[in-house]
Amino acid sequence: MTMLEGLVRALAPGFALKREMARARLDALERTRAFLDAGYSHHGASRQRTSMLSWISTSKSPDEDIGQNLGLLRERSRDQYYGVPLARGAVERIATSSVGPGLKPKFSINRERLGLSEAEADAWEDHAEREFGYWAESKDCDSSRRCNFYEMQALAFLGILMNGDVFAALPMKSLPGRLYDLRVRLIEGDRVCDPDRKPTGVRLCEGMEMDADGVPVAAWVANRHPKAEGLALPRLEWARVPLYGEQSGRRNLLHLMRPERVDQPRGVPLLAPVLETLKQLGRYTDAELMASVVNGMYSIFFEHDAKEMEVGEESYTLDESGAEEDLLGRVRLGYGSVFDLPPGVKANAAAPGRPNQAFDAFVLAVCRQVGAALGIPYELLVLNFTSSYSASRGALLEAWKLFKIWREWFAGNFCQPILFEWLCEAVLKGRIDAPGFFEDPMAAYCYSWVDWYGPAQGQLDPLKEVNAAQKRIEINASSESREAMELTGSEWEMNVRLRAKEEAVKKELKLSSAGYSEPVPVPGGGEDGAEESDGM
Repeated sequence: MTMLEGLVRALAPGFALKREMARARLDALERTRAFLDAGYSHHGASRQRTSMLSWISTSKSPDEDIGQNLGLLRERSRDQYYGVPLARGAVERIATSSVGPGLKPKFSINRERLGLSEAEADAWEDHAEREFGYWAESKDCDSSRRCNFYEMQALAFLGILMNGDVFAALPMKSLPGRLYDLRVRLIEGDRVCDPDRKPTGVRLCEGMEMDADGVPVAAWVANRHPKAEGLALPRLEWARVPLYGEQSGRRNLLHLMRPERVDQPRGVPLLAPVLETLKQLGRYTDAELMASVVNGMYSIFFEHDAKEMEVGEESYTLDESGAEEDLLGRVRLGYGSVFDLPPGVKANAAAPGRPNQAFDAFVLAVCRQVGAALGIPYELLVLNFTSSYSASRGALLEAWKLFKIWREWFAGNFCQPILFEWLCEAVLKGRIDAPGFFEDPMAAYCYSWVDWYGPAQGQLDPLKEVNAAQKRIEINASSESREAMELTGSEWEMNVRLRAKEEAVKKELKLSSAGYSEPVPVPGGGEDGAEESDGM
């Protein structure tokens, strides 16, 4: 401290304090600038670049960023699905290719761990598949008795894409003449919401009850849709449904969503990132369509000097009473129409210059961006395969990566838990023999090994796909069962049995049997062949 500073402190302590505070602030500012003047502060986190000054960005917790906006996102997502062709096509494309008519199980139990021979394991798997088919193919597995298990899969998956999430309750309800009591009840995400009167001491996040660690433990389900209208509707009430049984640990309620952030309470609709783009594209499409319609309805107008004119069977006197406006209000554009107009009124023909030559190129450019955001190549998004074989096949392969991810996620979070609950009931009722199922959790796990198969991947050139499948089998990179499911969606064992039966019939009728062992050569050589420049 200098002599001058000591004198200032003694004579003017207030001024000295302000001086020290200002000095401290300057030091802090210099340290902050030195800290920020590195790394991303020159780029994405810059607060000084002109291009970044107008970038306003805020981010809060998942509940605030997602949960508080979820209702509006659902409404707009459903609105796009209902009325915008591109939005509906994107959702339907993922749903059709990922789940389609439903994923079907193929048991593949761990016979070594369970101590079963190969023949015993095959017999057990066949019996289990027949028992599950009895339950799954009946609409009695649905608590509302509207869908079978495979139809419920399609409905649940569509709800996930459209609304962000869906819930599935697993009640036990006996029905006359039915062997199994397990039922599946789908619950739309809108019905899981915070009650009007929130219970005290309970942490709720958009209808999900959390414990002290932020783990969801229950859902508050309304007895009807919160926005349903009608005089005969019951009073809106909520019920607390635990996700797991308190004593048994059984799954009471499945919450199906794909989170984007850690501790995210509810799911986000698939179309949420592209809602604005799709809405603007829909408006642009409607405007271009209307302009083209108006351009096609070219009408001719004639001006007359008469004070009275006939239009149809009615007469209009053109005076100061406003009849002229009434007549003009009845004039509409038509296909090659001719109108007589009152004196003093002129009409100019509009020439919008439609159809717009740049419309298709612009829409495709937007589709590329929408497809990139959703993970769907634009060729598949608009179903327009006009490129070469390699380009089109590459687009399908990239899309199939997304479909496989969705399929495996849905099978593991919806199909497998329900099958396990059914298997528990089947073992309890003695319909399926599974020693050690309830005594050893590992045994139960080995008994419930299942592969879920769905729609086969699309094929641009079936001959090339079959030849490639045969090569994969020859080098043991795949199996005949898997290739049969992926190529045609059929079961290899059933195919072999049918082929043996067909060959026996041919032999009985003395018909020749063609050989199929050698792959058929492809013109041009190689997998892509010589038609690389040909359009599909």
